[in-house]
Amino acid sequence: MGRFLAIAQTGVASLALHPLRNLVTAIAVTVLLLPFLAGLAIAQGIEEQAEASIRFGSDLYVTREEFGRNAPIPLAALDAIRPLEGVTKVVPRIVGAMTLGKDDEPVVVVGMPVSEFPAEVRCIQGRLPRPGKPNEFVIGTELARRLNLKLGSRILPFYHNDRGESISVIVGVFEADAPIWQARLILTPFETAADLFNESGRATDLLVWCRPRYEEQLRSAIRHAIVSSRVRPRITTRGELEALLPRDLLHRAGIFNLHFVLVFTVGILVVLVTSGIGLSERRREIGILKATGWQTDEVLLRAFVESSLLSLAGVSLALVLAGIWLKVLNGYGIAGLFLTGADLSPAFAVPSRLTPVPALLGFVLSFALVTSGTLYSSWRAASATTLEAMR
Repeated sequence: MGRFLAIAQTGVASLALHPLRNLVTAIAVTVLLLPFLAGLAIAQGIEEQAEASIRFGSDLYVTREEFGRNAPIPLAALDAIRPLEGVTKVVPRIVGAMTLGKDDEPVVVVGMPVSEFPAEVRCIQGRLPRPGKPNEFVIGTELARRLNLKLGSRILPFYHNDRGESISVIVGVFEADAPIWQARLILTPFETAADLFNESGRATDLLVWCRPRYEEQLRSAIRHAIVSSRVRPRITTRGELEALLPRDLLHRAGIFNLHFVLVFTVGILVVLVTSGIGLSERRREIGILKATGWQTDEVLLRAFVESSLLSLAGVSLALVLAGIWLKVLNGYGIAGLFLTGADLSPAFAVPSRLTPVPALLGFVLSFALVTSGTLYSSWRAASATTLEAMR
């Protein structure tokens, strides 16, 4: 054990012999890992928020099936679902896309009974909306910033309704514990959303909460309660949504990782160059070690310790910079990263999670990058004859 510790100490000491080479290697590893870790942290954050949204959502989502796709469901289905055994609450909801403002900013309108608004919604200005005229909206902080709206702002009619349009008023500005979903969101009472979309007597879906272990029983009961020649219900459980989520996220993460496979391949070549291939000093150093009695495995152990420390330095720097990047992005928006004197008004928080998966994966990739380069070059020099290595 003492022999191995002594060899390891020489590996630590060798870092001071080539400071410029080691600095270049650490910087190369940092540059390669920084965008990968930041992107992976954001992907982890989005996945965590999506899982939380499903976990705290309803137990069943009931829509109408039409031509094999989801379609609005008549509100008459509410009276058929509420009396069923195991049902604790049924809430109608309207979700739809619209455009707003002179630049036709895309927004998502969510209409539901005010008493059933998500608990995460906290008005930092104003109050929750009430049904009636004029239309009352509560918008997220990011949408308010984009459209230059504030409490009390009035919006001229931007929709069509056969019964006539109405002015809309901003009565509240909210922020939520899941900031990404409030970026383009308008919350309004169910009746107001129905007017905006010129709909009457229908909802996008019905949210059903039930007692534990009643999901499958209610799924069958709801289908029999409201099925008819004109209404074919499509019922999605929370478990089905949770099963679909990883598949969609893994598809996007796979594309992201595939791009970085090419980057890491180039990175290995860069580390090969910076760590010893073509460096006569490196070869002569190993040749001297061989001449003084070092064996090939001892040379490789020394290189292993050296490369481990370099990889640790590179990934640590990448993690610190990725954390700073995400903090700046959350506090000042993308423009604040690049433009001096840019508008640094707070933007919506970018969901991110830098630990534990991104950090652990960063350590593994950094170690693989550096050791792939240093161990190969060291092995080539150590396996050559002493005279050839010292040329």
